[in-house]
Amino acid sequence: MRTALATFGALAVTAALAADFPPPDKLPSVPEMPSPVVMRDGTPVTSKADWEAKRRPELKELFQHYMYGTYPAKPEKVTGKVLFEDARAFGGKGTLREVEITFGPPEWPKIYLLVATPNGKTPAACFVGPNFQGNHCLVADERVRVTPDWCYPNTPGVKNNKATAEGRGKVLDVWPFEQALDKGYAVATFYSGDIQPDRPDVQEGMRKTLGTGPEKKNPAETATVMWWTWGVHRAVDYLVTDPAIDPKRIAVVGHSRLGKAALLAGAFDDRIAVVIPHQSGCGGAGPSRSKNDKAEPVARITKAFPHWFCANFTAFGGDTTKLPFDQNDLVAICAPRPVLMTNAEEDQWANPSGQFDVLRAAAPAYELYGVAKPVVADKMPETGRLAAERLGYFLRTGKHAMTPADWKAYLEFADVWLK
Repeated sequence: MRTALATFGALAVTAALAADFPPPDKLPSVPEMPSPVVMRDGTPVTSKADWEAKRRPELKELFQHYMYGTYPAKPEKVTGKVLFEDARAFGGKGTLREVEITFGPPEWPKIYLLVATPNGKTPAACFVGPNFQGNHCLVADERVRVTPDWCYPNTPGVKNNKATAEGRGKVLDVWPFEQALDKGYAVATFYSGDIQPDRPDVQEGMRKTLGTGPEKKNPAETATVMWWTWGVHRAVDYLVTDPAIDPKRIAVVGHSRLGKAALLAGAFDDRIAVVIPHQSGCGGAGPSRSKNDKAEPVARITKAFPHWFCANFTAFGGDTTKLPFDQNDLVAICAPRPVLMTNAEEDQWANPSGQFDVLRAAAPAYELYGVAKPVVADKMPETGRLAAERLGYFLRTGKHAMTPADWKAYLEFADVWLK
């Protein structure tokens, strides 16, 4: 372990956060979502230059210190090895390949990126994001790797939290490759457990690799949502080198806890052109200062899933008004790039109305760029109608899931902003 860290020092967790951030209990109470265009010291931000030089970096540091943990440094080298390629996949509509992405010594975790590109329509815009099930569940191709890592127990074919070939091709609607290919888009996805399995008390994944532990002695230690985010960025490292992908038209998408990672990935990587956090709720696109008593609160999510966030965030469960930011500020970091929030009527736990409030409260940062108005709709659109403003919104009927109906909205939004 010591040798690996010495050799790949660029991967060691950085410690460049502001030294003067007070402990959570010493922060002032701010009842409403803090404005993205007001500095911590109260100074208004009135220009794009000041936003990019001062407030945006300040917000990134605040989110790392108090919520997601430190963003790990970029690897010195990222390489992709194509494990197989089928140029006549999906009935000839596209090319399917699985790519092994390496970013450290041989014993380190690797990302296995499943990439589908439309034939005859490249370089294509591309959706990228992590999945819950493992690549083998998303297509029936027997060449696709079955992950050996810990898996969610409700995944088809999983026995004792281990994936089996019985799950192959059993989850086709969550990442519907053909639906995207038919519209001329590429899709790239990897199992989130490649980078960090979703368990709080086990030394595995990048936590084990870097010798950091679930005991979180450092209250701003890199947490699981941040590791998934970092994994998305390593996938983007590969995609921008793939001649079948347009590097300037990459959209990140994720569902639920992986939607939290999708929003964070968009905020922390300007190479991502469109950001789509789906039903990401508390800790994602939902406000911490929630006004929806049916939505998941910070106190509950940090108790149930303490590993998703750094230890500092847990301290705000009793009083979210002490947070020096809210999720509108994370969306604001994405400015001026388009962000689409998608939700379902019956999924109040994810706080659909609160997410729309977040969009509205993020708009001042976008206005600094002089973008065409309206940046965001005046009110929540009716169910089933896509509001395709730069800060977009979509609400469908149904429950907590990522479905072809959601992908229809993603593709329509991409038609506006990626073509």
